Amino acid sequence: MLLWFVIAYWVISVGIGLWASSRVHNAKDFAIAGRHLPFYMVTATVFATWFGSETVLGIPATFLQEGLHGVVADPFGSSMCLILVGLFFAAPLYRMNLLTIGDFYKQRYGRQVEVLTTIAIVISYLGWVGAQINALGLVFNVVSGGEISKLAGMIIGSGTILIYTIYGGMWAVAITDFLQMIIICVGMLYIGGEVSGMVGGVGNVVKHASDAGKFSFWPAPDLKEIIAFAAAWVTMMFGSIPQQDVFQRVQSSKTINIAIWGSVLGGSLYFIFAFVPMFLAYSATLIDPQMVQNLINKDPQLILPNLVLNHAPLIAQIMFFGALLSAIKSCASATLLAPSVTFTENILKPMVPHMTDHQLLRWMRIVTLTFTVLVTVYAVNSKLSIFKMVENAYQITLVMAFIPLACGVYWKRATNQGALTAIFLGLSTWLAVMIVGPEDPLIPAQFAGLIASVIGMLLGSLLPQWIAQPLPHEQSYLHRHASSEHHIS
Repeated sequence: MLLWFVIAYWVISVGIGLWASSRVHNAKDFAIAGRHLPFYMVTATVFATWFGSETVLGIPATFLQEGLHGVVADPFGSSMCLILVGLFFAAPLYRMNLLTIGDFYKQRYGRQVEVLTTIAIVISYLGWVGAQINALGLVFNVVSGGEISKLAGMIIGSGTILIYTIYGGMWAVAITDFLQMIIICVGMLYIGGEVSGMVGGVGNVVKHASDAGKFSFWPAPDLKEIIAFAAAWVTMMFGSIPQQDVFQRVQSSKTINIAIWGSVLGGSLYFIFAFVPMFLAYSATLIDPQMVQNLINKDPQLILPNLVLNHAPLIAQIMFFGALLSAIKSCASATLLAPSVTFTENILKPMVPHMTDHQLLRWMRIVTLTFTVLVTVYAVNSKLSIFKMVENAYQITLVMAFIPLACGVYWKRATNQGALTAIFLGLSTWLAVMIVGPEDPLIPAQFAGLIASVIGMLLGSLLPQWIAQPLPHEQSYLHRHASSEHHIS
């Protein structure tokens, strides 16, 4: 029964995504839904895109092993990312009326910075999308009782998500995200109520977790611990700001206020609902401690699915796996679309002069197909956990793209020489610490890269300029609109 429900749900959701393709008439419709999304849909797609496999499977597994201290990157860092985007970046970027985040770097700093940051952004999506594909394989394997292998589940999942993403683009993502947000919220709350009844109420679980030290959040008063804690937090909080999926939700909004507050509300809802899977997973330690003991060091990502399969009634299983599949699908479709659009617009299009809008749309779909194949191969061969795949994904954008974005919006003296220096120092420092640094460095590689990127931006912008700047009217346009962003009404 459960497997047939999963199949039926999968077919219906793909059908809805294909129906949404009727709204796609040009590249702008495909990339940013023609800038027509209302508030409720922007909020839903912000929430649903980030509520992925790592939220339902990865975060709870890490919480069981390390407590709140271990999940500082997600949901604490990731939800703050969305709120910061809404408050400080949504308005200036929305006013620029761009198609991709790469267009910002091109207009502000020139072609070289555009290419380098775009490549970094595209590479960063390998880990995030790979985590969703990995989770799809796991879910199909679990609900089929092992009849569908994890590899086959990955291929089935990525292939079917590709179908509606490649045709419907951002419209398909937005419409399915809205429906999937409803399923996620209802499903998580329903299964939470069921599990709460098994363990004597929420208070009992909270007390047990508190007594076990799981709510210990802040690092020990040790320099190395504090730096590692800060590095984990900023990796997701800052590293995921210069991302095309976040930018698409800003640009797809019907108005500037929708862009701002849709992101803030979506991030807030994500933070709140991310604690439901953690509650469910910890409840397993009270309901089936033997199962938890068997899986905690082997594959803790399986604890929550096994708890539901072994101890919940059929309707609760349907609600849980419906919510889980919704979370994975919404996240996977968005993160397949984002890098494909960015690569086509900022790398491929400038290489093909006089490309028509129809040709651009076709190439976006071809690149989406190609990226899906590549990320599926990556997911199949990756040995990292879902949580680590997502956490590591943002290191490259943290060290290469965040400082040029933040300074490009809020520092008038930032130059493309500064941006290039920031990119070079950030990337080289990050790689040096990872490759030739100690196995457990005092300053983690991505944190060292971020510091080097800041230094590079300051030195490159303030020292004599050897590299030509973008056209004056391009910079003045940005600064004219960025100067008032501290006064959001």
